[in-house]
Amino acid sequence: MGFEQGRLPNATDVVLAATVAAVLLAGALATPVMRPLDHAAVLVGSLALVAWRWSPLLALAVSTVCMLFYAGSATPGPPAAFPVLISVFASVRAGHRVLAAAAAVVFLGGTLAAQLAAPAAKSPQEIIQGTTLLLGWFIAAGVTATVTKHRQAYLRQAEARAAEAERTREEVARRRAGEERLRIARELHDSLTHSISIIKVQAGVAVHLARKRGEEVPAALLAIQEASGDAIRELRATLEVLRDSDGEPPGSGLDRLDDLVDRARSTGLPATVTITGEQQSLPTDVDRAAYRIVQEALTNVGRHAGQASALVRIDYRPDELVVQVDDDGHAHPDRPPVPGVGLLGMRERVTALGGRLRAEPRPEGGFTIRAELPVKGPS
Repeated sequence: MGFEQGRLPNATDVVLAATVAAVLLAGALATPVMRPLDHAAVLVGSLALVAWRWSPLLALAVSTVCMLFYAGSATPGPPAAFPVLISVFASVRAGHRVLAAAAAVVFLGGTLAAQLAAPAAKSPQEIIQGTTLLLGWFIAAGVTATVTKHRQAYLRQAEARAAEAERTREEVARRRAGEERLRIARELHDSLTHSISIIKVQAGVAVHLARKRGEEVPAALLAIQEASGDAIRELRATLEVLRDSDGEPPGSGLDRLDDLVDRARSTGLPATVTITGEQQSLPTDVDRAAYRIVQEALTNVGRHAGQASALVRIDYRPDELVVQVDDDGHAHPDRPPVPGVGLLGMRERVTALGGRLRAEPRPEGGFTIRAELPVKGPS
């Protein structure tokens, strides 16, 4: 219920207490009836204000007792109320209204009684008027503290509402992103899956008719049938990602490398695989990226390298996975090919994982693609 409790005094609190002490001691020195005990009461009551933020009740108790003793001994007038006023303000702002009001009543009643009992320096009417003025000051301090407390509460509520609004915006954005993923998934399903399914069915019919007639089934036709089946499987895995961003659907990884290379060979591309190092379990994103790099590299060899062969190297290292695909096609350092969408996508995959990609013609002819993928994620 108190505010800023548990904190140590800061420089502002020390300056405030020292200033009040200096002002009151300066006035006390001009009073001939002051005793050393009165000076001590002024000093302690003023320096108690260093605790007005982090322990307002402590400051209230010490300042009220000390300044009441000082006012009853020397009748210094309104200045003696300064430390008590500040402590009352702090206590009300911290939520201790009853204790603050009780301290104010005790201080005002004590000073009024002391002044009335003292040798008549002022008339009773003047004393009552001065006490009434002090009462107005205490009421003003309480009202100001209450307003300040409500303003702080309003600011905290405003901050909470702003945080809630930000959270709500994030939830709305996530919901809209989910809706967009579902829309894309439906579009892909309607446009691509059906078309690829038709290709697979037609290829299957052609294979069946060829075998029924006793004819040799063309290798390209078998490759089309197998590739369309794999394409449907991978497309459905992609659709699952779009439908559920939190899930990790099974995708293509290096465990399907042999199938990928066999499919490339069935299209007439001589391809060999070399695996070095101690094979280890790879992060899912690294495993998929490695598969896609080999897939795209073999596709590019089949499209652009003519009658070429390909060598796939997979090197397992303690802190990274090296994937390299070399071909002996027509590429030459003097005639570098223009990077296409496949190479750009490959570079984006590698960069996202914090790895490095080199794709360039080989000095002895042909093209090389080398990707170095950290197995512990991007740095």
